[in-house]
Amino acid sequence: MSIQIHTADVAVVGAGPSGAIVSALLNRQGHKVVVIERQHFPRFSIGESLLPQCMEFIAEAGMLDAVNNAGFQFKNGAAFTHNGNYSFFDFTDKFSPGPGTTFQVQRAAFDHLLASEAEKQGVEIRYGHALTSLAFNDNGAELQVQPDNGDAYQLNARFVLDASGFGRVLPRLLDLELPSNFPLRSAVFTHIQDNIDSAVHPSLPEHDRNKILITVHPKHEDVWFWLIPFAGGRCSLGVVGESHYFEGKDDLKACLQTFVNETTDLGPLLRNAVFDTPVQKLGGYACNVKSLWGKNFALLGNAGEFLDPVFSSGVTIAMKSASLSAPLVDRQLKGETVDWENEYAIPLKRGVDTFRHYVSGWYDGRFQDVVFFRQDKASPKISGMISSILAGYAWDTNNPFVAEPGRRLNTLVELCRD
Repeated sequence: MSIQIHTADVAVVGAGPSGAIVSALLNRQGHKVVVIERQHFPRFSIGESLLPQCMEFIAEAGMLDAVNNAGFQFKNGAAFTHNGNYSFFDFTDKFSPGPGTTFQVQRAAFDHLLASEAEKQGVEIRYGHALTSLAFNDNGAELQVQPDNGDAYQLNARFVLDASGFGRVLPRLLDLELPSNFPLRSAVFTHIQDNIDSAVHPSLPEHDRNKILITVHPKHEDVWFWLIPFAGGRCSLGVVGESHYFEGKDDLKACLQTFVNETTDLGPLLRNAVFDTPVQKLGGYACNVKSLWGKNFALLGNAGEFLDPVFSSGVTIAMKSASLSAPLVDRQLKGETVDWENEYAIPLKRGVDTFRHYVSGWYDGRFQDVVFFRQDKASPKISGMISSILAGYAWDTNNPFVAEPGRRLNTLVELCRD
């Protein structure tokens, strides 16, 4: 029995946010796009607090009305707490142009919505189809695909985009993986019925559901919690720290509840919460690759590099990579020469490296000093520049804290500490 051969201009591996965005953009340019997705949607995923920069990419793909009308929880900023100290950034008070608000989303519904919108525009998505191997040739690539219900087939495509996220399909198949220079960290997380009690601490304001809440552990400043409110009185809750903090803690629900109850602000806030969803653990998620591109392929979002969940940058980087790569793929398919290193990898890494400086500064305490600096003494202009980065505008080199992230952050830290 001979194997069936299918054809496409572009094969996209993964139907998450970057896959949905890039496939819609390429479909708009008249290219036949086939998306192969190993799972069936809707499916659970973390990374639920979007950044305002995402809204530009969603609009670019023609999906803005669908997202705006989906009933997701409105988001306008980020709040931080540590032992009764409270600080927040309003993303509408930012330096960079562009949207200042976005949404906090349950990713099962959000990702399914984006994928469905791509399908409405003409993109073909094949759910339950796994890429098992591939080989590149002068004409593109030959992908061997195994459906979970049916016979294997070969998909011939002129270009391949890996949007598989943590699945990291092409890096594994092509031996592109590199270890991250970040310590091994883990996240223990779940969804809860929050039943939030705002009467937490006399120095803390009433809980603002329009902002993600990031709480620092009272004793271990490299351990932090996310609380992401959803519509309908539910939240995503997680704790993040180096892996040794979770060793031997096999009861993940008890582990998460114990960490939460050790805090003086998050614990009381969630004292009436109902833990009604299985608690999960994700470890060793930080990753890197030897290259973001090669002959007839490119890596998008988390398939290429993932830093850390602390500033919710993952989906923004994924969508940025989709927006950057789509016009380059279009040009290459039209016979033009594309410099993937200078037109894709270097520009994408510019924003990733900006986030990297602030993630590193968060864990070594420098950026925490900035975040918890007294707001009545803070410069509104500088606060707006920092707010822009937290809002996802990490590629805006007009912002001095993007153009020179390391030097500017260190100078700001010294000023705040003085």
